[in-house]
Amino acid sequence: MSTLAINGGPKAVPDDAIKVWPPIDDVDREYVMASLENPNHAHGPNCGALAENFAKWNGNKHAITTNSGTAALHMAVVACGVSAGDEVIVTAYSWSSSATCILHHNAIPVFVDIDYRTINIDVDKIEQAITEKTKAIIVVHLHGLAVEMDKVMAIARKHNLKVIEDACQAHGATFNGKKTGTLGDCAAFSLNQNKCLCGGEGGIFVTNDDDMFSKALMLWSFGEAATPSESRDYHAYALGWMYRNSDLAASFALAQLTKMDSYAEILNKNSAAFMSELESIPGLTLPFVPARCTHNHYNIVLRVDPEAYGYKGEPSDFRDALVAALQAEGVGGTPWQQFILPQMTVFRAQNAYGGGCPWSCKMAKPRAYNIEDYPAAMKHLARNISFGTQFRAPNGEDVSHMLGAGVKKVFSHIKEVPGL
Repeated sequence: MSTLAINGGPKAVPDDAIKVWPPIDDVDREYVMASLENPNHAHGPNCGALAENFAKWNGNKHAITTNSGTAALHMAVVACGVSAGDEVIVTAYSWSSSATCILHHNAIPVFVDIDYRTINIDVDKIEQAITEKTKAIIVVHLHGLAVEMDKVMAIARKHNLKVIEDACQAHGATFNGKKTGTLGDCAAFSLNQNKCLCGGEGGIFVTNDDDMFSKALMLWSFGEAATPSESRDYHAYALGWMYRNSDLAASFALAQLTKMDSYAEILNKNSAAFMSELESIPGLTLPFVPARCTHNHYNIVLRVDPEAYGYKGEPSDFRDALVAALQAEGVGGTPWQQFILPQMTVFRAQNAYGGGCPWSCKMAKPRAYNIEDYPAAMKHLARNISFGTQFRAPNGEDVSHMLGAGVKKVFSHIKEVPGL
């Protein structure tokens, strides 16, 4: 193992060592086949069962299944009463949906830099971003780490703002012992293939507020006042989308939900095994978890320090060279996102719908997005290496130790990495 794989040596992790996520067993087959045999393949009984069981598992009063986490986020924006020209505060570093959901209802995203340690929104910078136009705050529990929500909620209550939790990556993560999705006014979860609760595709909107739930449901089903399970008059009372999911997808997610707690236990053990291998590597920063927060390890994100190795070039070039070497070893790892949100064209051009909308709306306030306002996000962008499903069932701690050994191999031969 003295020669790096990228230079012709043997791989640290054989090609067949890592098993794919999620594992499929007879429980999944039973639920999915029962759905196929059921005559209702649209928004059928499994959709309601999934919503009910997820609400019970997570601790919510209301839940509704959707066709994506993005749809659930849009429903949350509407549930909070956000409308044209309103401003919604959100982190500068996340998946695009965390901010485009604001545009979906003609409102304006206002970005706040991240806390470099946690990669989550810097809660100490939220209040200075509030204006008379601010209506809500979207907190993203990024990579599965819960945001320190007591500070966020105190700011929100002080300024009469709603708080939306983007918990699309954070199933089961907690703050002060409470699960994400129960800490703000409403929340969105994703059921995408790579999420800790997989339905292939799909999402779940949750809230404890009756009025917010009704508003979200109206958007969810064509702007109608009644849902498909109720008596419908097929009249659009408000602007609505069609965000329902199908019974078949819900049946798969429902089967996976029965195994969520055991999956989480495996993921915690595997993640700990991987990180135990990395603790003494110079120039490598492991995930930071504040005392009252827990991490579900949806992604394990490492940061590299080029200066620790005397590298004088661009930090992203140093990181990219290491990523190539890690991937050659079979370890995987990749930068998570190529841009921070304020860099993305949809926000830079300020022309989401044409004619400059929604920024040109007469109800909106002019808003500039200056990249230099987000130094922590930009620093992180250039240095991060993200690892995902390698640590989930059916993989075990042996695989995690193997992956950790692969990382150590690359760093112990760092001078031999091409480009470094």
